[in-house]
Amino acid sequence: MTTQHGLPEGDGPLAGVRVLDLSWIVAGPTVGRALADYGATVIRVESPIRVDTARVVGPFHGDLPGVENSGLYGNVNAGKWGLTLSLNVPEAQDIFKRLVQWADIVSESFTAGILARWDLHYPRLRELKPDLIMLSSTLLGQTGPYNQVSGFGSQGAGMSGVQYLTGWPDRAPAGPFGPYTDYPAPRFALTALLAALDHRNRTGEGVFIDQAQAEGTLQLLAPAVMDYLNGGPALVARGNDDPQMCPHGVYPCSPTDGRAESWIAIAVASDEQWRSLAGLIDMEASLSFDERRQQQAEIEDALIAWTAQRSADEVETMLQSKGISAHRLATTEDAANDPQLAHRNHFQRLPHSLHGETVLEGPRYLHSETPGAPARPAPQYGEHNEQILKDVLGLSDTEIEDLAASGALS
Repeated sequence: MTTQHGLPEGDGPLAGVRVLDLSWIVAGPTVGRALADYGATVIRVESPIRVDTARVVGPFHGDLPGVENSGLYGNVNAGKWGLTLSLNVPEAQDIFKRLVQWADIVSESFTAGILARWDLHYPRLRELKPDLIMLSSTLLGQTGPYNQVSGFGSQGAGMSGVQYLTGWPDRAPAGPFGPYTDYPAPRFALTALLAALDHRNRTGEGVFIDQAQAEGTLQLLAPAVMDYLNGGPALVARGNDDPQMCPHGVYPCSPTDGRAESWIAIAVASDEQWRSLAGLIDMEASLSFDERRQQQAEIEDALIAWTAQRSADEVETMLQSKGISAHRLATTEDAANDPQLAHRNHFQRLPHSLHGETVLEGPRYLHSETPGAPARPAPQYGEHNEQILKDVLGLSDTEIEDLAASGALS
């Protein structure tokens, strides 16, 4: 179905919600992707001059780097419509302001103050659209002494303390994989946006959401922070150790299928689980948690000796059958054939005009009454410029040509 604003309307509980997505890389676009999965109409606005970093990050279709080949970009922008606007050009700013009047939500991830330079910050946009909802998702927020610090999720992980806590206690911090705050931050932002939509529906009021990605990630450490502020010990790096489980770690297994190495993660959370494991590795089954902590080195040696003689699949099956948390270390090849991911239809294939077909991750949330799915692949650079300018804003061919001549589109 096509809306009165000219773009086909999605299916799902967010059908009719209109989003103008200025965000880039991963944290911001992930929010727009989730909204699009459930029916929102999302216009992804890109700079024709400064390429989105996600477009030059792999994996790439055919292993060929290129701005139209990135699997990362395709994954976090699926389901959106693509428009290029060079917002430092006055004519492009005028187009953007007209689109703001079309939109319910504006999402952006510029460094604090950038939009204000163009007179496109929330106070100005709210004059154009009084009930506008706007999400500004930056590393450290719009205000405060560090609001001008820009960077990626790896810097956010450092600011939140996560980098320091990931690694071995006697070595330099290793850090979690990748730009860590790019992954928890969108979940907080999505919840806030849905609450803002509910608030607007009830009151008619717009909402400005100032999200600091590092501060959002810090919430994951809230129990440890509160413990420390109330006189408890400071949380420190402890490798694979866990203060509430023992044993808890990753152990080598006998390689199979031609692999150079194989590993299994094991976590024992109760005395009952320990008794089941102790019988397999020839350790005392009656050891309490405190006693296991005291004999941890001996337990680790016995466990390594036992797992090293077996394949990861064998250990996983044996331990899971006894109610012990265990999972083999997965590779990308394993993930592609994982029965759990297949059951949830995690990897989805869509036709693609440039590549023939593309593979995307499905929605993380499966709702029985309101299922969601990506409606189309991510847009190519400026793929829907003419359609958006004509069908949403009603521009004529001559007006579009004049806009292009001004440098607003390229």
